[in-house]
Amino acid sequence: MDWIQINPQLFSSFPPDSRYLVGVSGGRDSIVLLHCLFDLGYRRLIVCHLNHQLRGHSSAADASFVQGLVAKYNGKIVCQPSRKIVGQALRLPSVRTGKRSAYPTTRVANIDLELGSVDVRARAKRNKISIETAAREARYSFFAGVAKRRRCHTIFLAHHADDLVETFLINLFRGAGATGLAAMREVSTRRIEDVDLTIVRPLLSVWRDQIDSYVRERRLKFREDASNKNLAPLRNRIRRRIIPYLEKTLGRSIRQNIWRTAVIAVEEENWIESQLPNSDTPDLSVRELRALPFALQRRTILKWLRAQNVSEIGFEVIERVRSLLDPATRVAKVNLAQDRHLRRRAGRLFVE
Repeated sequence: MDWIQINPQLFSSFPPDSRYLVGVSGGRDSIVLLHCLFDLGYRRLIVCHLNHQLRGHSSAADASFVQGLVAKYNGKIVCQPSRKIVGQALRLPSVRTGKRSAYPTTRVANIDLELGSVDVRARAKRNKISIETAAREARYSFFAGVAKRRRCHTIFLAHHADDLVETFLINLFRGAGATGLAAMREVSTRRIEDVDLTIVRPLLSVWRDQIDSYVRERRLKFREDASNKNLAPLRNRIRRRIIPYLEKTLGRSIRQNIWRTAVIAVEEENWIESQLPNSDTPDLSVRELRALPFALQRRTILKWLRAQNVSEIGFEVIERVRSLLDPATRVAKVNLAQDRHLRRRAGRLFVE
């Protein structure tokens, strides 16, 4: 099988003896992530599972499965240290790196579990957003709540290379700029309510077929989500229709080429964002924004709106905000998602 390679420089920033959250749905991707983290010596994990209440008994069965999985990991006796992860690429599962201690110590894993439940369909109807958007917002709100309560603000998520390609295409088809095309990053910080959550995606260079091979070789059990076969959500149509058509028409390397473009976009966006002004202020100066080039106006507004926890920020929203910079504009209000508003008053922009 193809080896799953994980960047050791990424993990050097997140030592295994610290406490971390990890999102586990019960699907194969998150099961592989949890297995890899455990194999790398991460023993103080807090598994976070949210029941979206979208699939009836199947959703409840997913939660029960994750609960049993955590109990299974906690029953394992493990050797310390199990492997070295700093200084060279780690290849799983076939090649072990580092040396075992001549006198290995043993310990039982201390993996906690946080279960949550939310009626995503009702949330979508209440906030007038799609099921997919409501589910994503519910998950991150749940993660932020756990992070605040547990005082643990770093979470591992199982997004992989195919997810990166699909997200890139979704944002491209929606007319996103460079910022949207670089939306999925290996390490990012997202402000959710009053929590700054660090999101780590160690599998972004791992393809779905590699994950499938890993599952088969290790005989890992997982939950199958039947809704992944539903072609109504745009992501599923991209995955099952658009990408196979592109590969058939343009060649089998198209996924790798899109992935490379997305990675380049992320690296460039990271640098550009580091040059932008601080977005922690509760308001923005109209005069200072007006003095910036159009491209910087858009990026500054986007970064600031994200810091204000505004959802569904698209090009149209940013352009409506930019229209308030014109002193001749008589309208001083922009409607935002979830019944929020942005206003211009006394030369300042603020969200309420």
